[in-house]
Amino acid sequence: MAKQKKVLNLLPYFQQFYHTLNCTLPMQLKQLTLALLVTLSLTALLHALPLINIALPQMLLRGSWLLFLLVFAAYTFTKKTLTTSILFAMAVGIEIGVSFPAFAQNLQVLSKIFLLLIKSIIAPLLFGTLVVGIAGHSDLKQVGRMGWKSLLYFEVVTTIALAIGLIAINISQAGVGLQMPTHADLSSLPANKQSFTEIILHIFPENIAKSVAEGQVLQIVLFSVLFGIGLSMTTEKHRQTMLEFCESLSETMFKYTKIIMYYAPIGVGAAIAYTVGHMGIGVLIPLFKLLLTLYCALIAFVLLVLVPVALFFRINIIEFAKRIAEPVSIAFATTSSESALPKAMRAMENFGVPRKIVSFVMPMGYSFNLDGTTLYLSLASVFVAQAAGHPLSWEQQIVMALTLMLTSKGVAGVPRASLVILLGTVAMFDLPVEPVFLILGIDELMDMARTSVNVVGNCLATAVVARWEGELGEPRPMSELIE
Repeated sequence: MAKQKKVLNLLPYFQQFYHTLNCTLPMQLKQLTLALLVTLSLTALLHALPLINIALPQMLLRGSWLLFLLVFAAYTFTKKTLTTSILFAMAVGIEIGVSFPAFAQNLQVLSKIFLLLIKSIIAPLLFGTLVVGIAGHSDLKQVGRMGWKSLLYFEVVTTIALAIGLIAINISQAGVGLQMPTHADLSSLPANKQSFTEIILHIFPENIAKSVAEGQVLQIVLFSVLFGIGLSMTTEKHRQTMLEFCESLSETMFKYTKIIMYYAPIGVGAAIAYTVGHMGIGVLIPLFKLLLTLYCALIAFVLLVLVPVALFFRINIIEFAKRIAEPVSIAFATTSSESALPKAMRAMENFGVPRKIVSFVMPMGYSFNLDGTTLYLSLASVFVAQAAGHPLSWEQQIVMALTLMLTSKGVAGVPRASLVILLGTVAMFDLPVEPVFLILGIDELMDMARTSVNVVGNCLATAVVARWEGELGEPRPMSELIE
């Protein structure tokens, strides 16, 4: 009887949950979600069968894909969220790139417009949020604590990423036996060999206007931090005026971001269409092993490093994944971490991270916490040596990886800037540059994955530091999100 009473007492909770689920997902949306999953599974299955030598009519393959697009369009129109619109735009971009490759290559201008608009946000947003975060609280000791905690976390995680990249490429041996291109034209990618002194000097702004114009995130961050510290040392009269200005600037830039995000599906879809139309499918065949190695290594890094870190710091992984879905999808399509920065900062605020921590940790992570890029560079450098027939000892690989970790700082804002870093490191270690030409063919597809991991890693870093500081709050309900 006691057990029956307990069960009866639980029934109202189950009924409430069922009622909430029905209210959250209307019947039409439920049906479309089911139809979308069925058509996606069917399309994936049919397109996978030819890979195991089971021939299917081309009409059947095209029909399944177009049916999926049709259902996806209905689902997107009903769901009406930015994430869904971006994902649908990516699917449409693939279709345009495959069916109309010449036309798709002309769409690059649309994606470049989106990137330019996003870059116009970065400097004023960082300046406003950092100054308010530092001077608005006048707790310079906390700024120092957040600084060393962030740097410690960044260096530990990126070192693990380096190790995973080295292990993955040594296991797969993806570069062994590849045919070198006979005429490699790398003139469009000059090697940028930087000395240690140049790397250090690059952190400090010579002229803040120049730093803003060139998109030097780390220099903008340093200037904003020093400005905020200086402002906190002034009298209340002078400090309050500037703080009110910076608060208004921050809020305005977030609204400015919201306006630009209406254009995001067009920019993202155009970027995918250009990529597929420009590269085609054939480039993947000889380098599929390298591409698969990178994707597996990045997935392993997320599952074996980032997920355990989130669990250790008691971060709700499911809720975290929901909140970062939009910035990660933008980063994946545009291959630029910078394009996702405003949306990522807002997403972490909605997740419960105080703005003062978000505005301090995340921009710093864009120079010191490029997990995906660091893993890729360690993997790619050994690939170059394997493809060139110059096997490296473990000692040489470690020295090369550590060199890459230093020279890669600050490349997050530039799509495929890591290729320039790779070329500089290859030249530094007297390796031939021809294998880099092979990577160039699929670098955009590789950049999508590593840039997405960069964004995930930096979002997680803000939550980790917030928890470490004891200031991670509860995520805002979806109905109360800050736009």
